[in-house]
Order: sequence, then C-alpha cells, then structure tokens
Amino acid sequence: MRGRGLAVAALVLAAINLRPAVASLGPVLAEVRESFGMSATVAGLLTSVPALCFAVIGSTAPLLARRWGTAGAVAVGATALALGLAVRPWAGGTPLFLALTALAFAGIALANVLLPVVVKQWFPDRVGAMTGLYSVALNLGASTAAAVTVPLTGAFGGDWRLGLGVWAVAAALALPLWVRLARNRTAVRPGKAETPGSKRDTAAAGRPVRPAPNLWREPVAWALAVFFGLQSTAAYVIMGWLPQVFRDAGLSASTAGLLFAVIALLGVPLSFGLSAVAGRLPRQSGVAVGLGLFGLAGFAGLCVAPAAAPWVWTTLLGISNCAFPLALTMIALRGRDAAVVARLSAFAQSAGYLLSIPGPIVVGALYQHSGSWRLPLALMAALMVPQMVAGYLAGRDRRIG
Repeated sequence: MRGRGLAVAALVLAAINLRPAVASLGPVLAEVRESFGMSATVAGLLTSVPALCFAVIGSTAPLLARRWGTAGAVAVGATALALGLAVRPWAGGTPLFLALTALAFAGIALANVLLPVVVKQWFPDRVGAMTGLYSVALNLGASTAAAVTVPLTGAFGGDWRLGLGVWAVAAALALPLWVRLARNRTAVRPGKAETPGSKRDTAAAGRPVRPAPNLWREPVAWALAVFFGLQSTAAYVIMGWLPQVFRDAGLSASTAGLLFAVIALLGVPLSFGLSAVAGRLPRQSGVAVGLGLFGLAGFAGLCVAPAAAPWVWTTLLGISNCAFPLALTMIALRGRDAAVVARLSAFAQSAGYLLSIPGPIVVGALYQHSGSWRLPLALMAALMVPQMVAGYLAGRDRRIG
C-alpha cells in the first residue's frame, strides 16, 4: 500500500478512534461515578477534559508537525491514545483516572488538528469528499462505542473496566499505518508544497512567499473558533450526559446507549453527504444555520419531555451534530494552502475548545443543584443561537493567507 491509498487507510483508522474514548464512557458513567465516588460536578469536569486537552495540546500540533512531519505527529498521538485507554480503567482513584483520560485525549487532540492538514496536503482537489469520508469513520467509531460498550461490559461479567479498556485495541491498530506513512518520503510537512511528492517549497521555486497571516486579527478565524467551540460544547454535553438524561427519564442503560448510538449513526451518511456538498459551495452559512435549528429543536424537546419522543430528539440532535464535519470542512476551505490550514486548524480548535470547557461542567453543576435536567437543557437550547450566528459568519466566502 503506497501513496494516497496508504493515506486514506491511515485517515480512516485515525478517525474511527477519535470518539470511542468519550462515547464509550457516557453509557457506563453511572458505574464509573459509583466506583470512584464522583459527584455530578466532578463528572462534568470529566466530560470537559477532552476540550481542555484539545485546546492545550492542539495548539502545539503545528510545531510538532514541523518537527516530525504531519504523519509522525499523528503517530505520536495514536501512541498516547492507546496507552491512556489501556491503563485508564485500572486507575486507583479519580485523579489518576482523570490524568489517564487526559493522556488519551492529548493523543486525540493531535489528530483533531492535523487530519484537516492531511486532507489538504494529500487531497487538495477533494477536500469536501475526504473530510466527509473521515467524518463517516468518526461517526462509525462513536456509534459503535456507544452501542456496544454496555453489552461488552455485560459480556465481561459486568466489569465496566474491561468494557472501556477494550477500545485501546482499536486505537493501537491505527499506529502502524501512521508510522509507515511518516516514513513515506513522499509525505510533506505544513509549510511545504501542498501536493505530496513536491521537491521544492514555494521559496525554493523562486516564487514570492506570502507573510504568515495574523489569525488573531482575522474575523473569519474568530468566527470559526466560536462556531467550533459552541458545537463542541453541544457535542460533549451530548456525549457525556445524554445517556444519563434518558436513564433519569426512566429508560434502561442499554436503551440509553442505543439512543446515543443513533446520533452517531445518523452522522455516517449525513456527514459524508454534507461535507461533500459543503465543499463545493462558495458559502456554507445556510448549512450552519440549518444545523443549529435542528439542535435548538432537539434540546428543547429533551427539556420539555425527554421520554415522550426520545427517538425524535436523538434524530434532531444527530443532524445537529453534523456541525463538527462542517466546521472541519470550513477550516480546510478558508485556508489558501496546507500551511495556513495547519495554523488555522490549531487556532480555531484550540480557541474553540477553550470556549467549550465550561459547558459540560456548568451542565453537571446545574443538574446537581437543581435535581432536574430542565435548566441545563434550556441552557443548551439557548446556546444554539450564538452558534448559528458564528456559523453564518464563518461560512462566508472568505480566504485567509
């Protein structure tokens, strides 16, 4: 396997492992909390660990990619992910469990930032389609983890540790491909020519080098960051708390896990189709606003009557969750070349994840102090409004660099 075929396989395997670390935790969160004596607020902190890791570690991704190459940096991330997932279930207490969770998410953070760069480098002519492909893989990983973690736990005699730990195997499977891709001499680094196999960068070719844009002064970059942050807030509240919402409404743990799996499964065809279409549009503003309206309806329904129509609410939220591949597509489209996309991806995701950190914690605290899901879910419905505004601005036909 060489060239683009290797890149496609590595991309898909990496994407499959971007969500099981979170999606597998939600269905057994009640058992984890009981084992460690976690309060709802601390559990909310646990669901915010991904955002913190993505913000801090994600900002270092361009630097690591320049040192080791994009594929090499992703390989380092895959190693951290597999190690964190393998050891996390056997932590002796909450602090170590949080630390190992952070290690796993540090690995995911590198892939989160760098996969759009891989797409821009290897497939500059098919950005939308390839973003859609790895979004499909991402949703397959999430839906599988959400659907089978509880049955796996039951198959292992009710031991949630084995039910969570098994996902380390899936993470380890991606590592060899990224190591091989990193050794492939045709791979390029951010800052080099966009297409694999180029032997000269822009300066060496005698063409003028554009100065690196100051993203802090780019309105489009900030709109992308806010949109990314608010959609991440919704996504991590859904992944961290939705199964608990349904369990508190009287549904069984397996049904709650299945309902969450539906959200991820809906993303399989929708993410691919949406990314492919959005990649061909000069503006993505209308798509971003439409997804926000679905999210507003889904959270409002959960707030008013979670058990009345759970399949409807999960369908609405599943459609809304396609804001993530849309954000990735817009990041790849707003940058003129791979070097700019690397910096823009790091900026938008790091700033966005920092913005998303309080969300799951606030939701957990509101739930703990009010004893009800109505106030937290009303907050999530309200946050769809600024998300739509940011998405509208980020989706305008603009280029950075």
